[in-house]
Order: sequence, then C-alpha cells, then structure tokens
Amino acid sequence: MARPLVAIVGRPNVGKSTFFNQMAGRRIAIVEDTPGVTRDRVYADCEWQKWKFTLIDTGGIDPQSNDPLLKQMRRQAEIAIETCDVILFFVDGRQGLTADDETVADLLRRSGKPVMLVVNKIDSVKMMNNIFDFYQLGLGDPIGISSVNMLNFGDMLDAMCALLPDPEEADAERDAVYIAVVGKPNVGKSSLVNRILGQERVMVSDIAGTTRDAIDTRFTDNDEDFVIIDTAGIRRKRAIEQQSLERFSVVRSLAAIDRCDVAILMIDATQGVSEQDSKIAGYVDEQGKAAIICVNKWDAIEKDNDTYEKHVKEIREQLKFMDYAPVVFISAKTGQRVPRILDMVREVHAQATRRITTGLLNDILADAQAALQPPATSGRRLRIYYATQQGVQPPTFVFFVNDMTLMHFSYERYLENHLRKAFGFDGTPLRFILREREKKE
Repeated sequence: MARPLVAIVGRPNVGKSTFFNQMAGRRIAIVEDTPGVTRDRVYADCEWQKWKFTLIDTGGIDPQSNDPLLKQMRRQAEIAIETCDVILFFVDGRQGLTADDETVADLLRRSGKPVMLVVNKIDSVKMMNNIFDFYQLGLGDPIGISSVNMLNFGDMLDAMCALLPDPEEADAERDAVYIAVVGKPNVGKSSLVNRILGQERVMVSDIAGTTRDAIDTRFTDNDEDFVIIDTAGIRRKRAIEQQSLERFSVVRSLAAIDRCDVAILMIDATQGVSEQDSKIAGYVDEQGKAAIICVNKWDAIEKDNDTYEKHVKEIREQLKFMDYAPVVFISAKTGQRVPRILDMVREVHAQATRRITTGLLNDILADAQAALQPPATSGRRLRIYYATQQGVQPPTFVFFVNDMTLMHFSYERYLENHLRKAFGFDGTPLRFILREREKKE
C-alpha cells in the first residue's frame, strides 16, 4: 500500500518546519524565525503505530502578498493541499487568531480534504486555554501542541491517523495486480500504457482516487484484473528547478512504485542505460518490487547479428544489482513484443508471491553448504542451523546462525544464486535476515 500524504500548511512562521523536523527525526527543513524560509515542499516518510505516511512541509501561505516568490510558495502549498490525503492546519497559539488564519481556513474548506486544526506553540499546560479562540474557524476541535517540546504529540498523531485509510483494510481490499510504468521523461511510458490498453480491447475504467496518484487505469485480461499506473518522468534532481511544480510529479511517481506489485522500468534504446535509469532501478530494488526492464524504441536501432547481445550486456553491466529482472526489447510505437509484457508481469508476480516450505528450503540450503562450505574467520566457522521463509513481495528468508558477523557478502550472494537456481524467483529481489540462535544456558 502507498503511504498516505499528510500536508502541513498554515501562514508563515507558525512552526510548521519545527514540527516536520521533530517527526522526521532529523533536521531536514531549515528552521528560522523569518517568514518564507521554507520555499518548497519537503518530504519525509514517518510512522506512528501501525500507520505509515509521508509528511509534506510547505512554505507559509501569505494570502495578501503579491511578492512573486511568496505567490509561488502559495502555489506550492496549494498543490500539496490538492494532492494530499489529510491536512494539518497549523496556527500560532501565542499570537492568537488572525485574519490570515481565517483566509487560509476558507481555502482548506474548499479543498474538501480532511483538515485537522493544530494550535502550535502551546508550550505548557497553562497555555491550553489559548486554543479556544480557534473554534471560530469552524474546523472542529483544535489540538494544542508544542513542536519545540513535543508536547501532546501522541494525542495529535492519534487524531490524525484516525483520518487516514486503515492500512490493514486497504491491503485486504486489494484485488488486482498493480503495474507501475516508470522511467525518465520521454521514454515512451504513456505510449506503452496506451498500446497495452488499446490492444487488449477489454473493459477499461478509471479508478477513483486522489490526485496524488499517477494515472491509474483498471483493465481485465483473460479474466485477471490489473491496474496499470502511468507515471510522470523522473528527472535528475539538479534538472528540476527549485520552484518547479515538477517536484511533486517525482514524488507521485515514487509513490506509484511504493504501491505497485510489478514495476516496468522503461529505458530508451537510442540512449542506453543512463545514470538516472540506474537510480530509478535502484529505488525499485530498494522497495523490493518485482521488475521488468523494458527497452523501448527498439525499432529505431540499426541492427546486426550482435546488436541484441550488446544491449543486453550493457544493461546487465549497468544494472548489476537488478540481474534478476528479465529484459524485453519493444516498440510501443509499432507494438513489437508489447503483447509479451502482460505474460511477463504474471510470471514475475507469481515468483514474487511464491512460498517455499521450510523442509524443502532447508534441503536446498544443505546441498548448498555441502557444495561450498560456509566461511570461517579467526578459526570460527559460520553455521546455518536452519532457515524459514518469513514473507513475500519480496520473498524474505530468515537464517538462524551461530554468529551473524561470520556471514560474508560473497557467501550470502552464493546462497541467493543457489536458491534462484533451485526455485527460480525470476524478476524479484530476495531478502535475507540473519538471526543468532539463542545459546542454551
């Protein structure tokens, strides 16, 4: 499930960035007592109990200002409001209710999003009476907190999470395979999506959702339900202007990867694998997603007998960490090999959700250790007592060992290759967790 987005909004200098930094656990946003310091949205993944969400820090909304920079900051905040799931409306408990607070409150009411009114700078219990004036905003019960002292954070987060979709219910309602088509701009992502939908000639309907998501389209193929997500191109960070609205498109694309089952990484055959392609692939791998490497514009390449092997070799060298992902060369323009993609999606999704019985898993591990003895350091040899599969998407295995420090990366890689040889797991990363077995008294 994708992390819901929570936007922190309010007029300048009400302590939004201080709260953001406390939640993020590190100093990300710049904090100064000067209005207008936070000039763009900043993002951080946060957790509270069973909820995981992405927090967005925004520049202060100054409704009356005609300054070009402040107007741009206001637009940035408005986009965060449009794309988030829940809004935290921050006001200043020391200064009290202002006309600008009322103007911002009107803007938030028109958004139609759940809004929680947070009265900041309530630095002691005695100051709690300061929150009552804010009932005039008509946004429900205000909650008083202190971002500096982290006062009343627990109650505030409980109330906020009550407005978020329940992650367990959302996962239970998932009834289709989600496919995210990702890559740099202009590599043919939308063309591929249109080609897949157009060729299948099946029932197609738009999924109702929030605007934070990239374009989702549900369709059916051979009685199986899929949702394909067309994302915005992810450019290099330095290629995006500081005040560009494209920044949020990147976050939407990354969120699409977070919530997909299978990621299709699009690469331009005429350009080869770029540094940005590698970074996007790295994010897909870090998130543990099943993946297909789709090389588009294959029709534009002059070919000889070695062209295919040459391109595959380049991809494998540049994306060594994703050597498990199958590669397909297509032309979204002509439809060349596009019909193969859904079959590949089915296969890698099946591999990513595959479970291995504990008995069979340990038989294979015993064979692997017999063929290549575990490493030893300073006279102590690694012993793997047994292993079990903990989860899927990606397949995750727990190894119970005598000493975790004895597991060399090279031997872990050897075990991964042995499991892949035995069980396949094509198209999906594998995750290993090491645990030391408790010593007997």
